[in-house]
Amino acid sequence: MAIFSVHKAKTNLSRLLKKAEAGEEIVIARGATPVAQLVAVRGIKGKRKPGSMKGKLRVGREFFEPLPPSELKGWR
Repeated sequence: MAIFSVHKAKTNLSRLLKKAEAGEEIVIARGATPVAQLVAVRGIKGKRKPGSMKGKLRVGREFFEPLPPSELKGWR
């Protein structure tokens, strides 16, 4: 695990991204305090397609009715 200051991380971001893609864990620290960890994103499957759930979900009329007073108490 490599630790980089915020300044060095900003200066070398492209290199750090390549290291993260290769599986290395990168820690970004403010002074001596670790603040963030840079790791590669894994497991993204396919692209999102807007409208792909069209016609598969239904919202009943009760969804649009006012909430009962007992339920409204929890939202205040």
